[in-house]
Amino acid sequence: MDKLSPDIQTAELKVFLNHVYEFQKGVRQMVLYTVNRKYEAFAVSRLEKQHIDYLIQPIDGKKINLFFGKPECIHAIRCMVTRPLNQLTPEEDFILGTMLGYDICAQCKRYCQRKERTEKVA
Repeated sequence: MDKLSPDIQTAELKVFLNHVYEFQKGVRQMVLYTVNRKYEAFAVSRLEKQHIDYLIQPIDGKKINLFFGKPECIHAIRCMVTRPLNQLTPEEDFILGTMLGYDICAQCKRYCQRKERTEKVA
């Protein structure tokens, strides 16, 4: 089996393929998928074949964050996500979560908690 055709029965790739399906059906405008680097070539190949914009953010030697979705969303991610996700400001984190379609009330709660933590440190 080559790098571009791994076993698509693995749970990781089933999740990826489901995210692609949901994007294509309009359920999601953008997806953030954290995946093992060994599936990067397969995922990129699939996205490119389907003309889906994407951005790869390395996490470490074993994992990457793979953002994909509408071109305008990925352009915004390219502008905003210029460092590891755990280093985003509370505002950037809120915007990202909202763009990903996370529950808005949960995002508001998360934002307030993060904001309070950063104010205590300052």
